[in-house]
Amino acid sequence: MIEAELKARVHDVAEVTRRLDARAAGRAEVYQDTYYDEPAGTLEKGDRELRVRTVRSTRADRAILTYKGARVDEASGSKPEHETRVEDPEAVHAMLRGLGYVPVIAFEKRCRNYEFQALGRPMLATVVTVPEIDGSFIELETQVGGDDLRAALRDIRAVLGELGVEDDDLTAELYTDAVRARRA
Repeated sequence: MIEAELKARVHDVAEVTRRLDARAAGRAEVYQDTYYDEPAGTLEKGDRELRVRTVRSTRADRAILTYKGARVDEASGSKPEHETRVEDPEAVHAMLRGLGYVPVIAFEKRCRNYEFQALGRPMLATVVTVPEIDGSFIELETQVGGDDLRAALRDIRAVLGELGVEDDDLTAELYTDAVRARRA
């Protein structure tokens, strides 16, 4: 599956959140993301990602192992994505290190997630702040097959418009790159 996703800077977080609250109940979660690569940086050079994410919420904590392939749409940054929940994140960290992967960057994302249906698609909207990066963002995504990517991105763009997000606010910048730049 491909994660069809658009990300944008949010200038009026209160208004976007109000519009999302009208669609679905939001849930606050804190992500602790650790990205891995081979020592030579092979994954990043190939536009791929390997991540362990620990999600903390008031409901329950969970951990997810994610592999993202290279972008299939340069403008949006949409990538094939494969995820699985993991029972013991510390064991997964140890396995990855044991296989020769090294942690290359880790950071926190503070999120408010909304799941809803729009234009016949299940969508996940996430309002994001990363303490090390100025401003707030919205990510809007749906999972699709490759032949449906263009239509899905069109639908996502339409829903973002309904939320008050304009095309000029869209960005394909990765949080990993922004955090690295801030730390440099």
